[in-house]
Amino acid sequence: MKTRYPLLLVHGLGMKDCFFLRSFGWIDRLLRIQGYEVYVSRVDAMGCIEGNAAQLKEEILAITEKCGADRVNIIAHSKGGLDAKYMMLNLGMAKHVASLTTLCTPHKGSPVATGILRVPKIFLRPVAALVNGLFRLLGDKNPDSMRACEQLQRVQGELDWETLHIADDVYCQSFSATMKRGRKKADFVMRIPLMFSRYMEKDVETDGLVPRDSAIFGVYRGDVMEDSVSHAEMVDFMVSDKKRDKIYAFYSALCEELVQMGF
Repeated sequence: MKTRYPLLLVHGLGMKDCFFLRSFGWIDRLLRIQGYEVYVSRVDAMGCIEGNAAQLKEEILAITEKCGADRVNIIAHSKGGLDAKYMMLNLGMAKHVASLTTLCTPHKGSPVATGILRVPKIFLRPVAALVNGLFRLLGDKNPDSMRACEQLQRVQGELDWETLHIADDVYCQSFSATMKRGRKKADFVMRIPLMFSRYMEKDVETDGLVPRDSAIFGVYRGDVMEDSVSHAEMVDFMVSDKKRDKIYAFYSALCEELVQMGF
């Protein structure tokens, strides 16, 4: 089985293929075994949207030249969806994208980013400098964690891009995930961002970082599954074996749908 156009997995903030860490776990390997042509983006883990969009553009042009295809299917997690969207809207790359699927992307920002930015700048700036230095050592070209966090602040109301469409022939769809209330303390990966959970809107479904309403873009397909899934688990990061099988099944079904749709 193979999609008409290559698949490109685009990671979010803080994720990177480095040493024993993989930005999409073994999801890309699983899809290759199933016969798909899959690439994993290597844009900066801590880059701003504009910078990552420029890097993503270069990656896609290289992929299309290598494969002899004129377009790709993008499956983007978290901030990766914002990078891809900016690239298509502002860098003339819509013609090279057949479909954009965003997974838990904060199209209307994250209250966690808002909470972080309420910390006095005198404390944030040195921390941001340390984070940038660390990720530069790990391979980032232009890390800017402060700017990236500012771009992920929670926003309310209608956004300018909501009145626009990327292109008539680019299929856009989105999925959210929900971390059940009882799981928050048990999810080790999410403990740090959840220190800012007081900034979460009450009674709003969220994956721990991104509220459901913020994940909606294009054709909204709902939650990836009925089970509790955190933002990190969505990309096969520190997930139980039982749940991993379900997450893999989601990605497999998603790609099979793209085949059926002619993408």
